[in-house]
Amino acid sequence: MVRTGYKVLDCMTRKPVTVTPETTLQECAEIMYKHQVGGLPVEKDGKLAGILTDSYIVKHIVAKGINPVPIKAEEVMCTELVTVPPDIDIFDALLIMQKSKVKYLPVEHKGKFLGLLTLKDILKVQPQLFEIIAEKIELREERRKPVRSFAEGNEGICELCGCYTGELHEVYGVFMCLNCKDYEET
Repeated sequence: MVRTGYKVLDCMTRKPVTVTPETTLQECAEIMYKHQVGGLPVEKDGKLAGILTDSYIVKHIVAKGINPVPIKAEEVMCTELVTVPPDIDIFDALLIMQKSKVKYLPVEHKGKFLGLLTLKDILKVQPQLFEIIAEKIELREERRKPVRSFAEGNEGICELCGCYTGELHEVYGVFMCLNCKDYEET
């Protein structure tokens, strides 16, 4: 098992921006925009009541044509929370995120909300975990993504000089124009 030496406590956001259950989605969106965050822990009476994410608002409200202005956070927030303790390794927290398909992990100790751990928090201290994160990201709309496929003679951009060419050639796994190919082979 991979160990990074960093605990959740070392990386988490200790005082994340929070809202109350009564905060409207309009206010939540303004707060998210102002603070450049995609998730808001929802606190009630000093305890974590749920979490509200930008994707949750889009999926459950906006995409259904529902006016988000009068709706309160408590009507939309996710209450089935996956939480982590502060003393586990961030790699283990990352695995929990992947298994649970969440981008935000509230950090709790003995029922007390301590902070929030995000993928960005993890990458700030352990950028080498990016590969592990990237492996688990689901590629949506695959047929619309540019996939690097090659047949000798295809047109495209030379990876060496950056020029467009009507005829690419593959040399040692690099796609290049005829000029660069001739230069590389000399």
